[in-house]
Amino acid sequence: MSRLRSAPAALLRSFTVTGLLLGSLFFAASLTPSLVPRHPAVQGLLSGLCFAAGYGLGALLQWLWRLLQLPEMRPETLIWRRLPALLLCLGALSYALWRANEWQNRLRALMQLAPQDSAGPFTIAGVALLMFALLLLIGRAFHWVKQAIAARLQRQMPGPVAVLGALGLTAWLFFLIGNGVLVRAGMHAFDVSYQRLDALIEDDSSPRPSDPLKVGAPGSLLKWEGLGRAGRRVIAAGPDRAKIAAMTGTAPDQAKEPLRVYVGLNSAETIDERAQLALAELKRIGAFERSNLVIVTPTGTGWVDPESQTALEYLLRGDVASVSVQYSYLASWLALLADPELGRDTARATFAAVYDHWRSLPRDARPKLYLHGLSLGSLNSELSHDLHQVIGDPYAGAFWTGPPFANETWKLITAQRRPGTPAWLPEFRDGSVIRFTAQVNRLNQAPAPWGPYRVIYLQYASDAVSFFEPGALWRRPAWLQGPLGPDVSPDFVWVPVVTFLQLTIDLMLATTPPLGYGHLYAFEHYLDGWAGLTDAPGWMPAQLQALKNKIVAERNAVNAE
Repeated sequence: MSRLRSAPAALLRSFTVTGLLLGSLFFAASLTPSLVPRHPAVQGLLSGLCFAAGYGLGALLQWLWRLLQLPEMRPETLIWRRLPALLLCLGALSYALWRANEWQNRLRALMQLAPQDSAGPFTIAGVALLMFALLLLIGRAFHWVKQAIAARLQRQMPGPVAVLGALGLTAWLFFLIGNGVLVRAGMHAFDVSYQRLDALIEDDSSPRPSDPLKVGAPGSLLKWEGLGRAGRRVIAAGPDRAKIAAMTGTAPDQAKEPLRVYVGLNSAETIDERAQLALAELKRIGAFERSNLVIVTPTGTGWVDPESQTALEYLLRGDVASVSVQYSYLASWLALLADPELGRDTARATFAAVYDHWRSLPRDARPKLYLHGLSLGSLNSELSHDLHQVIGDPYAGAFWTGPPFANETWKLITAQRRPGTPAWLPEFRDGSVIRFTAQVNRLNQAPAPWGPYRVIYLQYASDAVSFFEPGALWRRPAWLQGPLGPDVSPDFVWVPVVTFLQLTIDLMLATTPPLGYGHLYAFEHYLDGWAGLTDAPGWMPAQLQALKNKIVAERNAVNAE
């Protein structure tokens, strides 16, 4: 019986006080808002990670203190020194749990979401405890392995050297297990599931077209089944000539049927073959006879945002052709991890094929050429060419949306922004070449007029895909130094380690906010971007606003059903 009673006491004594104190403060800080509203279960997961991170950091500091043989407090005075700190942590936890619902609701209000009744403190606590227990178990397994290796090494070398050597060997062993077994198994599972999803044919939502000018129809160079799920949706979802005439107030004989070309990953064996198929299909349907041609680089799954495509097609009254070539069926972040060169190489092959043919046409008898991409598509679109390739005969411009944080060009432009402009909406030089915009259109506020070549970035301040920053682990991100974006909570504060973990969760949940926030870009804002890029031929501001109103009304009607 005494052994049973002593087991809980031994378990409690096994926890480091420094770790518990720092973990409690990290837990409290994790309840503050970040970029994306969080469900209580997600908040519990995050809070458990933060508690574990704080506990691990505290345990590491205490271990280093003892390793360096620095003086420690005597047991009889230790409890009196710990008590105020414990009370402080309990107070911080209580305050944070009390404010958590208010914090989340203030962020939800910024995104026009209904308030939640409760932050779910019991759900948060339960999930956080389970997450901490799991991570603690892994941490203690790490410690046991390290101790076993150190015991063997101490037979051959001094104690401190053996301990540090054991630490390095154990870290290497756990890395091999995690990266070589768990990550590989996870990537394989994702690969299989996304491949099956890509192959899924949904006859109701994506029927095979019969118009010979449509990809996958009779006479097309591309098979309907080879387009993949994303490709079939792109081809089937476009507005037709009648819809464009009705929505834009254009005479039926003045509107055109938009042309869309999509080459799926399974349409050909190699990247070059897929790029040449895209060019051949563009020629077949007469795409180079349109006034405008857009190379749209898809996201990792092959998805092309319909909000963007329809905005462009309405704006140009159907007088536009677009082309996309799929390079993966994985989610963008998985595609970036699995094979980042594949997207870049596909974008380069597609651009080279289309651009070289476009450049060979007479200048007065060829369409205006634009580039476009969302998320990973914007990154690969930027990498699709270099200056020397196009400087002799540049295309008209580029519209890149939600650029990912790994985009080096975008980061350089942001870092070199004009003093006094925020990192989430920078102004670059005189604005004659590059401009940024967000929910509120800022494209007409540059000091200089547009030059002959234009680049537009559309980004929301609440988009973690753009504003995730690994450096948030130890420094405050530039975009969090006021003024904050209109969709970023004023309660968002930077805390080392905690903010990094918050942004990591936000990155995974970037598409969960409503349309017009996070990583979900809305028709209205795309329309502003395309109008700025193309000069909106034949449109007055009031007409553009009327089109936006029609789209919003149509969207609200669908959501109400």
